[in-house]
Amino acid sequence: MINQHDIYVKAAASAKIGIWKIDIKANTVYWDAVTKSILEVSQDFEPIRGYAINFFSEGEVRTRFEKNIKKAVEEGLPFDEKFQITTAKNNPKYVECVCQVEFENGEPIHLIGTFQDITKEQNLIHKLELSVEKFSSIFSSANDAIIIIDSSTGIITDCNSRVYELTGYDPAELLGLHNSELFPIDKRKGIRRFLANQLKNDIHFVNETYLKTKTESNIPVEVASGKKFIVDNHTYLVCFFRNISDRKNVEANLNMLSLAASETTDTIVIANAQGKAIWANKAYLELTGFSLEEVLDQRPGYMSKGPETDPEATAKMRKAIQNKESIKITILNYNKKKKKYWFELNITTVFDNENNFINFVGVGRDVTQRIEKEIELKNLLEVTSQQNSKLYNFAHIVSHNIRSHSSNLEMVVDIIEDSKTIDEKLSYFDLFKEGTAKLSETIEYLNEIITIQQKTNVEKITISLKDEIEKTKMALRLAIKESEISIIDTIPDNLMVKVVPAYLDSILLNLFTNAIKYKSPKRKAFLEINYEINESQTIISFKDNGLGLDLKKNGHKLFGMYKTFHGNEDAKGIGLYITKNQIEAMDGKIEVESKLDCGSTFKIFINEK
Repeated sequence: MINQHDIYVKAAASAKIGIWKIDIKANTVYWDAVTKSILEVSQDFEPIRGYAINFFSEGEVRTRFEKNIKKAVEEGLPFDEKFQITTAKNNPKYVECVCQVEFENGEPIHLIGTFQDITKEQNLIHKLELSVEKFSSIFSSANDAIIIIDSSTGIITDCNSRVYELTGYDPAELLGLHNSELFPIDKRKGIRRFLANQLKNDIHFVNETYLKTKTESNIPVEVASGKKFIVDNHTYLVCFFRNISDRKNVEANLNMLSLAASETTDTIVIANAQGKAIWANKAYLELTGFSLEEVLDQRPGYMSKGPETDPEATAKMRKAIQNKESIKITILNYNKKKKKYWFELNITTVFDNENNFINFVGVGRDVTQRIEKEIELKNLLEVTSQQNSKLYNFAHIVSHNIRSHSSNLEMVVDIIEDSKTIDEKLSYFDLFKEGTAKLSETIEYLNEIITIQQKTNVEKITISLKDEIEKTKMALRLAIKESEISIIDTIPDNLMVKVVPAYLDSILLNLFTNAIKYKSPKRKAFLEINYEINESQTIISFKDNGLGLDLKKNGHKLFGMYKTFHGNEDAKGIGLYITKNQIEAMDGKIEVESKLDCGSTFKIFINEK
């Protein structure tokens, strides 16, 4: 017959439950193989009474175990407790210890119990407790409003404090309320469909709707659901509500700003940290001629550069973008068709509340008309300044020259008045006549200069330079023949120049006669006429081998009025002065290269614009 005790021991071993026994009177202890395995001692270990206490953690756990054993021995009270122990191999474990008491004649004689390793179960319980604690913490302190709905009834069974704050209801008013009462009537159908879909598909989903408060006001919210869960055969659904009033207000403001930015006549471009465009408004696209697709992810400044764009202005903008700095600048840009326009641009940097860079915003406008007026005004001021300077110099010349003639005439008159006889008076009449003739000549020269300087917008026409040179040769043929000067030119028959014909005629006459008047007696005279053409000018050079000039000594007064340098009795000192004024009246200039006793080269720059 099988021993009943052996059956119990084998059953306990198969269930990994240890058996222990204390004989109170004999003071002996028995641990089976499972108990020894749990305590991680060898199977031949022989326990003694009181040794087991060493496995129980010091403090509350050990004290509780000692009290339970004492009550079992002294009072015969059984116990069923969970303890934390440290095994012989220093491993922490959780065990469940059950103790029963056997009595004899009313006194306890044996303590018999079980010993089971419940470490895994206890750890799982701790995790669950921690999860519950975390969920409770999140549930109560979450920024979102959270409600739990009984899916079969639609009743709110629980909610956190944020729901009360958001809706204005008290806890007693919310718990037990049907969830539909929290929504405006026109939104309830959509919410029912939303919740039904969540229960059916059991997925996370977000929607926007409105929440009705206790005061009947509607708040825009974002509603999301968690997965459904079942407790005691009841299915529940967790719903999260987030107040999006601020976001809606921002969106509304952004929509208005976007509309305003799109329709404003000012150009607006938004660029990233690298200066590449991420948005541009209609005004910018119309001004530049580019499409939005062509602008996006490009640097607007580089797209608008052209031959006359100021490189310094471009460098300033590049540096500002590199340093994430704001800048205001006016620059000459080019549109897609390479047409120039002046652009006033204000680039502003945008940072968030934590001073992190977000974007560049460039606001600009076409200021071509204004800049052109400013340039026109500047040019006008320069011309006025030049005219004032000329007028000032001319006033000095007039004052000096006429005063000289008037003084001379006054002196002749005084002599005539002091003469005693008629014959003597008449003898000075030729002096008076000569003086008035010189005065008349001076006034004629001054009138001619005034005429030239007044004509600031003289009309220029295109004529053949070769024909004009030939006409000058014909007009001076006797002087040329008598002086035996050789005149050579390389001017082609088809070279046309844009000039005032009367001025060019006067200029050619002056330069030809100068070459004749100031030829050197030491050598046969010549005058070479050559040309060259650059982008906007025709340059005509007149090279002679005459007397030449010391430019270091006299260069500063070469084109002055009444300036002569070689004592020629025919020299008036007016020719080059008039020539210079005529050339400048045609927006050109004159330059001279000369060396004493070697000759001179005059260069006339004719502006073809």
